[in-house]
Amino acid sequence: MTYTSLKPAPKAFDQHKRLIVVQLGAVLAIILLLFTRPVLVEGSSGHEFMELAGFMLVLVCFLGRLWSILYVGGRKNDELISIGPFSITQNPLYFFSTVGTVGIGLMFGSVLAAIILGLACFLVFRFTARKEAEFLFGKFGAVYAAYAERTPRFWPNPMLYRDEDQWMFSTSALKSTFRDGLYFLAVFPLIEIVEHFRTIGMLPTLFSIY
Repeated sequence: MTYTSLKPAPKAFDQHKRLIVVQLGAVLAIILLLFTRPVLVEGSSGHEFMELAGFMLVLVCFLGRLWSILYVGGRKNDELISIGPFSITQNPLYFFSTVGTVGIGLMFGSVLAAIILGLACFLVFRFTARKEAEFLFGKFGAVYAAYAERTPRFWPNPMLYRDEDQWMFSTSALKSTFRDGLYFLAVFPLIEIVEHFRTIGMLPTLFSIY
């Protein structure tokens, strides 16, 4: 179900600061990838299993973000979406992005990297979600308050799922999210290339990480 506000719209949360923080985090993650080595030996069964688990989480992220954008693409901050993925969590895009970030850490072969990256991502999105909640409450009032009371802000509750038989979605938003999702998937071949260069001695290892 969607709700359109009739009240004057308050100012939406500026996403540029969040994007800057995420970009800085991505740079730090790249440095971690290039100059550290996971304790689990690359090519070992444990390392390969962790890589596979990480890839599966990244795939969940990719598909989950596409699913979410089918409902909110082109409508964010204009309508209150409360069906599909938005019926089980207020912020499915943030949730699936965090899942993907954890997956990237696991693909690197490090549980510690997965925890650090996932926690950093969660904290950034938690702050952003709180600011967006203030904006939505100011715009939709009691309707949003009722939605927020029954729907978790971040961690999904599948038991709350509900949907509608028909739904219009933005093809441009879907294409944009598909392109963004490819960055997550591109990490896998990147990690394989870095591992190869490290194995043949072309990249220095500053320290190992669990």
